[in-house]
Amino acid sequence: MKASRMMKLLFLLTSLTLLLAACPAAVPAADSGSGADDEMTADFKVGLVTDVGRVNDRSFNQSAWEGVVESAEALGLAEDDIKYIETQDAKDYTDNIQQFIDADYNVIVSVGFALGDATTTAAKENPDVFFIGVDQFQGENIPNLAGLIFNEDHSGYLAGVLAGSLSQTGTIAAVLGTDLVPPVVAFNEGYVAGAQSVNADINVISTYHPGEISQAFVDPEWGAATAKQALDQGADVIFGAGGITGNGALQEIATADGAGETVFCIGVDTDQWNTVPAAQPCLVSSAMKLITPGVVELVTMASDGEFPGGNYFGKADLAPFHDFDDMIPQELKDLLAETKAGLIDGSIDTGYGN
Repeated sequence: MKASRMMKLLFLLTSLTLLLAACPAAVPAADSGSGADDEMTADFKVGLVTDVGRVNDRSFNQSAWEGVVESAEALGLAEDDIKYIETQDAKDYTDNIQQFIDADYNVIVSVGFALGDATTTAAKENPDVFFIGVDQFQGENIPNLAGLIFNEDHSGYLAGVLAGSLSQTGTIAAVLGTDLVPPVVAFNEGYVAGAQSVNADINVISTYHPGEISQAFVDPEWGAATAKQALDQGADVIFGAGGITGNGALQEIATADGAGETVFCIGVDTDQWNTVPAAQPCLVSSAMKLITPGVVELVTMASDGEFPGGNYFGKADLAPFHDFDDMIPQELKDLLAETKAGLIDGSIDTGYGN
């Protein structure tokens, strides 16, 4: 019995020795101050701060956030490397930007004219962080701050040519955010000039939201009521340019008698056929500023170390006609193409800023 137990014990010890030899030695955790850690590249993180309003406004803010998402996909960033903060009160602009600075974000996108001062101050105080200010004209060149701006008067002008050509009543309208924001004024002045280029006698009813910036783009009820008033005054093509406020106007027109037959609407910022499906019954096109690709370009350049400080112009255009394409005469399509070319080469002047 003793010999038998000894044999079994020797067998177990031999097996254990062989098993341990076959296993790799455990690797100790690297010290936080090791050279290997120093050589590792920190995660590239992108944060976005909206002006007062939601990120899914189906217009301005959403276009900027989609740019962040697309740039993250292109750069292979993780889902946790991009985040947004929706500003609830204008007094929180600085604090919201600071949250991303404190969390070591590499790029901070601030969306909207009203965030300009807070963004400029943060950029000066944090030269190692890249800032993209959407709709923020730069009066001075700060190397780590790019103002993503657009010729809104160009896409507004194209929308005006379209509206003036489609109108049968000789009256068109625009339901707008506040005139305290220069891009909104640019959209409208371009719209009026474009309409007058095809009909010098056209009547254009342009109505700006009467409230503060914090209210002007988040008031769909006012947008709807103002659009209805314009319809009652004989407007048969209405341009909605004011974020959620403008969306309210578009949706009101979409439910009006003759929507898509004798009454039409035009969206803004992005191709709102895709973002406001409730407006499709009247939505003939949208006056776009291509925010999404502009944000992608700037985030990519920041990642590549080729960031351009100062003003960076994104593209402006008119959205496709979608279901209304067959209704638009080829003559009008040709006119719009010629007009776009003239705006680009400078032979057509919208009059904005003159």
